[in-house]
Amino acid sequence: MSDAPVRVADEIRGATAQLAAAGIDSARRDAEWLMAHVLACDPGRLIVIDTIDDAHVREFRAAIDQRAHRIPLQHIVGTAAFGPIELAVGPGVFIPRPETEFLLEWAVSAAATMAAPLRIVDLCSGSGALAIALATMVGSARVAAVEISDDALKWLRRNVSDAPEAVRERIDVFAADVTDAAQIGRVIPAGSVSVVVTNPPYVPRRSAVGPEVDHDPERAVFAGDDGMSVIIPMVPVIATMLTAGGVVGIEHDDTTSDAVVDCLRAHGAFDEVTAHTDLAGRPRFVTARRIA
Repeated sequence: MSDAPVRVADEIRGATAQLAAAGIDSARRDAEWLMAHVLACDPGRLIVIDTIDDAHVREFRAAIDQRAHRIPLQHIVGTAAFGPIELAVGPGVFIPRPETEFLLEWAVSAAATMAAPLRIVDLCSGSGALAIALATMVGSARVAAVEISDDALKWLRRNVSDAPEAVRERIDVFAADVTDAAQIGRVIPAGSVSVVVTNPPYVPRRSAVGPEVDHDPERAVFAGDDGMSVIIPMVPVIATMLTAGGVVGIEHDDTTSDAVVDCLRAHGAFDEVTAHTDLAGRPRFVTARRIA
């Protein structure tokens, strides 16, 4: 490597071109995030850092090579931002997506209308993104995070353990199958829950997915040929745990909004079944209220 100072702007420019050539739409943003990670600074401070040493250059270029091979950005830096929190993530756990923050915002608003005692349940919790964010944003709530995967449970327990004490002490982690009424009944009493949220596996098996999704656990992504193999058996379990007037929000595939609506209506225990879109107008999640 040359003895001449290496300019941060030049490294980011070259990295952006490399990532763009690899088909990454967020090439500039990812290059900046990886540079900030290497320099242990906020991305906003990169503008005031002129040059970097050879060791940092090597580390940055190695990280860019990983990203160019479509390793998720979050796996490279080891964390993922979600709402007001930051989570540890890596192989074995689904990386939380920004789109799920729409469900988070709905749940916070719904919880604000509920009387105490307030219990929230996050089914298919994965890294704990929804559970920990809700415990952070709804200070009066006790939150249960339910997950079946041993690999994901390691990340979930780590993230709960790393949360501030005031948040951590209000979260219970349970290893259980969300489609098994008997298992869930042993850890969550019937009629005890005000708000249920879930970002379950929901992608139809034959759907085309991006290269980064290959790094998520398959069982956290796909849900049978129609994307409904977890949601359909989960609905009666949710109906049992919800108190009268309690609400549920279920994230789903772009193609299955109508199927989720139909499933909730057909069960008979729900009203106010409502489909929600994200800011781009894509179907994102469905909510419903447990009939009193």
